[in-house]
Amino acid sequence: MTEDLSYRRKPLTPEQRQARDAARRIEAEKAMRDHEAAQKAFYANKERLKAERLAREAAAAKG
Repeated sequence: MTEDLSYRRKPLTPEQRQARDAARRIEAEKAMRDHEAAQKAFYANKERLKAERLAREAAAAKG
């Protein structure tokens, strides 16, 4: 019985591998920057909402 090997990929050349790795690094760095920006926005909004809540609670206690 013969084995069908037509589904196997051709091995990458060193140049192709370097190009692929460089593209993956760039994508990973972009993803990390996007994630950090989202985290900063989240925590800034969290602090803003906390300050508003504390101000409302202080106003309610006074009045």
